[in-house]
Amino acid sequence: MNAPVFEQSLSVSTAQRSEAGVKPQNEDSIGIHIPEGVQLTSKGVAAVICDGVSAAEAGREAAEACVKGFLNDYFSTPDPWSVKQSAHKVLTALNRWLWGQSQSYIDHEKGYVCTLSALVLKSQTAYIFHVGDSRIYRFRDGEVEQITKDHVAHISAEKHYLARAMGIDLNLDIDFIRLDIEPGDVFVSTTDGIHDWIKPKHFKQIVSKGSLSGDLQILVDELVEVAKDNNSDDNLSCQAIRVDSLGLQTNEDAVNRLSEKAFPPELASGMRLDGLVVLKEIYASQRSQLYLVEDIISAKQYVMKTPSRNYEDDPAYIERFIMEEWVGSRVDSPYVVNVCQPTQPRTFLYYLMEYVEGPTLGAYMAEKGHVDVRQAVEIIEKVVKGVRAFHRREALHQDLKPDNIIMRDGDPIIIDFGSVFVAGVDEISSPIDHEIPLGTMEYSAPEYRLNRPRSEKSDQFSIALVLYEMLTGKHAYGMKYEVSENVNAVSRLSYTPAYRLNPHVPLWMDGTLKKALQISAELRYESLSEFVHDLKIPNPVYLEAEQRPLLEKDPLLFWKVTSGLLLLSQIATVFFWLG
Repeated sequence: MNAPVFEQSLSVSTAQRSEAGVKPQNEDSIGIHIPEGVQLTSKGVAAVICDGVSAAEAGREAAEACVKGFLNDYFSTPDPWSVKQSAHKVLTALNRWLWGQSQSYIDHEKGYVCTLSALVLKSQTAYIFHVGDSRIYRFRDGEVEQITKDHVAHISAEKHYLARAMGIDLNLDIDFIRLDIEPGDVFVSTTDGIHDWIKPKHFKQIVSKGSLSGDLQILVDELVEVAKDNNSDDNLSCQAIRVDSLGLQTNEDAVNRLSEKAFPPELASGMRLDGLVVLKEIYASQRSQLYLVEDIISAKQYVMKTPSRNYEDDPAYIERFIMEEWVGSRVDSPYVVNVCQPTQPRTFLYYLMEYVEGPTLGAYMAEKGHVDVRQAVEIIEKVVKGVRAFHRREALHQDLKPDNIIMRDGDPIIIDFGSVFVAGVDEISSPIDHEIPLGTMEYSAPEYRLNRPRSEKSDQFSIALVLYEMLTGKHAYGMKYEVSENVNAVSRLSYTPAYRLNPHVPLWMDGTLKKALQISAELRYESLSEFVHDLKIPNPVYLEAEQRPLLEKDPLLFWKVTSGLLLLSQIATVFFWLG
C-alpha cells in the first residue's frame, strides 16, 4: 500500500492495520479510498477510522456502516460541492440511519453507536471530521501534534464515558478542522486500543521514527505491536497517510464551484458534445431540456438532461439540478430509471440517463381507457417497489404522476428526479438560498399546499391517486382539488368512490384507495407494504363496512335516493288521481 498514486500532481502513500487483539471480535472498522481519474482532483483521498462502542451491542455494525457509507457516499456527491458540504451531508444521513436503527429495537436495547474520524486530502488542504475518542495526529518537521480532541466526559480518574458519537443522538455535533498540507506531512489515525496504551512521549517517538523511515507499514505495525505488548485490552486499529506531493490549488467557494461548468448551448440534431451526438430533442420546458443522444464509439443511446439557460445566474437552481444526478445515482431499482456516467469528461453541465423506450403511463391510459383492475394493481405494485427504493435512501420522489412513469414492455419505470427531497441533505445549512421543489399539484398530497410536514405517506397519496385514475379516468376529489389551497377549501373536498365510476372496482379495493387518499396524512396507511397488501387481499374491515345500511355508509347518497323515490311516488300519485 506504499506505492504513490498520482493525478494532477497530488500523490499519497498509505498503510493501515486493524485486529481484534484480546477481544473475541473486532468492533473497529477502517478504510482508505484513493480514486482514479478526475475524482482524485474533484474529491481527493479519504480515510476513515471508526471504533464501535461495545456497550451499545451493535457497535461493530455501526462502525462498518459508517466506514462503508462514508467512502461510498462521499465520492457519490456532486463534484461541484465543497468537501465540507459533501462530508457533512453524508455524515448527517449516516447518523440519522444509525439513530433510527437503534430506535427500531424494543426498549432501545441494541444501539448503533461508534466513534468516527475521517480525513480527506484534496489539492493542498486536509479536511478532518471527528466525533468520539478515536484520534488523528499529524507529523510535520519532526513534531507530532494531536489534531482531534477527545469527546469524553470524566466521572473520576478511572471512569469516563463518550459524550459524543455517531448514532448517539438524532442531531449530529461533529468537529470540522481544515488544515493546509505540505509535502512530507504524515497523518496517523488510531483507536483508543492503541493510543490509550502507549505513553504520549513513546507514541510520538514511534510516529516520528516511522514517518522519517519512509515505510508507513513499519510505523503502523510498530504502534499495534507496542500497544499489544503494553497489554491493551481493546481492538487495535491504525492508519497512516503521507503527502508525497500536492495537487493543483482549487476554489472551495460553493457558488463559484457550482458555476464552474458552463450551461450547454441550445442543442440540435447532429451536434456533438463530449463524444455524444444529439439525435433529437425529446422534451423542452422553461426549466430543462431532454435530448436523445448516442455515444459515438459504443453507439449506445442515452437521454441527456440539460439545464435551462434561463437560470444561469441562479445558484439554487444549479445546485438543485446537480442534486438530481446525485439522487438518481444512489437509487437502485429495476423500476427507476438509471443515471449513467459519461465515458468522457464533461465540458458542460448536464447528466445522462438510460434511454427507456415506451409510452408514458398517461399515454398508455389514454389509449386503453380504464385499465383492467388486475393489471392496474400489478403496475402500481411495481411503482411502489420503485418508490420504496427512494424511501430506503430517506428520499421522497414528490412528483409521482402518469407522465413521470414510462411503460417499458408492460413494466412501469419511474423517471424524473427534479422534485426529490432528501432528508439528510435538507438538514444541512448552505450558503445558497434553496428553492422548494414541488411536484405537480394535481397529484401532490394536501400537506404540500397546506405547508404541513411531508413524509413517505405523501408519496403514498400520489401513488393511490395514480391508481385511482388508472381505474376510473378521474381524480378522486374532482376538479376542485387543484384550486383548494387553504385548510377550509381542502376540508370541504369529498372523495368519490371508485366503484361509482367503474363498477369493476371491488368495494374492498375502493376502501383501500379511500384510506390511502385521506386528506389527513395520519389517517393513511403506516407503510406502502400495508397499502399493497390490502390492494391484493380483501381487508375484512372494508367488507364489513359495505354491509352497513346505506344511511350509515353514505348519508348524502341515502337522502338523494330517498328524495328521488319520494318524488317518483308523488308523481305516480298525481297521475293516478288524474287518470
